[in-house]
Amino acid sequence: MTNIFTITKDALTAISPAVSFAHDVFLGTLPDTYLVYTLISSPPEQSADNVETQRSYRIQVSIFSKAGLANLPDVDTAMLAAGFMKSNFREIPRDKETAHFGLAKDYTILLSS
Repeated sequence: MTNIFTITKDALTAISPAVSFAHDVFLGTLPDTYLVYTLISSPPEQSADNVETQRSYRIQVSIFSKAGLANLPDVDTAMLAAGFMKSNFREIPRDKETAHFGLAKDYTILLSS
């Protein structure tokens, strides 16, 4: 079975080491620009003979930057190359402690079991 976290990590590695990233929480000293990814939802989409055959996944990649939201890393190209489709995106309020601006971008993918 394909692991959604491995697929996402491999996709984001395409823009690393220029941009650091982590799953769920970035630990340690925060760079000026970094990414965090997390699984938002994963509903089953198809089954046969009471066995799941397909599941969709929605991954959120949050981009944080002290320089604002105008010149962010190209996460779209990396995620689309891995088979994801772009979905919703929304601004994250500026962090008062770290001064990072944020943008959350959702991507979906359908995987066979």
